[in-house]
Parts: sequence; structure tokens; C-alpha cells
Amino acid sequence: MPRKALEKKTDGELLAAYRAEGDIVYFAEVYKRYMPLVFGVALKYLKDREEARDAVMQLFEELADKARRGEDVTEFKGWLYVCTRNFCLMALRRKERNLTLSLDDSFMEFLDEWHLEDIGEDEEREQALRECLGRLPEKQRIAVERFFLEELSYREVEERTGFPMKAVKSFIQNGKRNLKLCLERKGIRG
Repeated sequence: MPRKALEKKTDGELLAAYRAEGDIVYFAEVYKRYMPLVFGVALKYLKDREEARDAVMQLFEELADKARRGEDVTEFKGWLYVCTRNFCLMALRRKERNLTLSLDDSFMEFLDEWHLEDIGEDEEREQALRECLGRLPEKQRIAVERFFLEELSYREVEERTGFPMKAVKSFIQNGKRNLKLCLERKGIRG
């Protein structure tokens, strides 16, 4: 498709064409439109121009795969911003290995002693956490992953999932409790 024809298509049309045909040129066109946004957000968080440039390229590869697999992207710019922010936060965490895993102040007291490097080094704990997350009821798992792993606010979880606010809070609270119980059954303690 000629470049001029691509430039006239909306973000949604380009993403739909990418999913349907698998041609990376469609995703590249929509991503190119927001590269200054991605770079700006990455620079804001990473505070290093080279790291921000690397983030732009890494995100392109990562998000092209997510978009191709059909991740629900209703508003590309907002989705891209959240993905960029989360990518940068995770990069900062990897950089500062001595941060504790604090999913929130009240999250499972027995996990207070875990550090990110412990999780990376201790395959058994990481595997148990993944398995227990996978065993949560779907709505609880979705809410817990969005709230803790993607670091979305209650409001953002509500907007992204369509769950009512009371349900979001309930799913997160029950999900934390069920996750704790599952990990304890596996003998995982902080």
C-alpha cells in the first residue's frame, strides 16, 4: 500500500489491517504517529536519552506482538501511553534491584521480605506465584494483574475491564486473599 494511502487511514483501520494481514507496515505507521509521545514518556521516567531511544525500539517490538495477537486496543494512544509507562517502571525496577516487592501497603504481610532479585533468583517462588495467579477466578486474576502488575489505579482497572468500582475493589481484595492462601498451601512464606 502506498505511503500516502497509509497516512490517510485511522489508527483503528491500521490496527485492524495489521491483525488481518500481519504486515508490520500497518503497525509501523500507527506507531510512528506516536513515537514522540513514547520517547517523551520514556525520557520522563528513565531520564536518559539513550535509554529512552532504546525503550522506543523495544516497545515497538513488544507492542507489535501484543497488537498482532489481538490485545484489546480500543484507543491506541491511551493504550500506548499506559504500556510505555509500565515498560519504563519495570525497567527502573530492574535497574534498582534492591526495591522490595510492595504491591500495596497491606499486601500479604508475609511477602514484605521478598525483593525483586529474590524473585528472579528463586525459580520456585516465581513459579508458585505464576501458578497461583493462574488459579484465581478470572475476574479476580484480571483485577489483581491490572492493579498490581500493571500498576493501574482502581479507576483505571474499572475503565479497562468494565467492572464496576465496587466489584474492582472486591475482586482485588478477594484475589489477594486467595493468592496468599494458595502460596501458603505451596509452602511459600516471606
